[in-house]
Amino acid sequence: MNKKTRLSIFLTFILIIFGGGQYLTAADDDYREKQWRQKLPAHADDNDDKGGHRERKRERHRNDDYNESYLRQVNNPIYKEECGGCHFVYQPELLPSASWMKILANLDDHFGEPIELSDDSKKAISDYLKSNGAEYSSAKRAVKIMRSVGNQVPLRITDVPYIRKKHHEITPSVLKRQSIGSLSNCSACHVTAENGIYEDDNVMIPK
Repeated sequence: MNKKTRLSIFLTFILIIFGGGQYLTAADDDYREKQWRQKLPAHADDNDDKGGHRERKRERHRNDDYNESYLRQVNNPIYKEECGGCHFVYQPELLPSASWMKILANLDDHFGEPIELSDDSKKAISDYLKSNGAEYSSAKRAVKIMRSVGNQVPLRITDVPYIRKKHHEITPSVLKRQSIGSLSNCSACHVTAENGIYEDDNVMIPK
């Protein structure tokens, strides 16, 4: 065997050793990565992480859906105190702003009763109702209210076409029950009305 042949065999041997070593190293790295991934929680995997991200995004959407599905709770203390002393404190989103402004402009005859408010209280209530009327809400119920009123400016929530349609199966005799009194007494049947939730599942008509 001449020197040239021996050199060729030696070089081939070197390539096999180093090539195989690299292959083994790569295989070992793959094995360690698989083991590492198996030890990680499901959401740590790249694909699972995307799934986790989607789940978190869905959760945020569910929270957003709460805001869009339900009316916002009344959070103005002056409005609560001044108006809630006589009747249920209606969410501003139940009427267009123009309706609220028209109501506040006629406090001398507030559905048959005179209402006295200080200038500061009237302004605070006016600002609150005006900036939170149905047209400024993305809640599904407020959107339907606005669609139903069109160019009308109803003075009563019970005059809103959408509201009347939702209650068309309620007979006058039911509304006249002492526990209800009238259609305007929302909280009598809508047990979660104070939270802005008027879903059918949360209705309990009292005897």
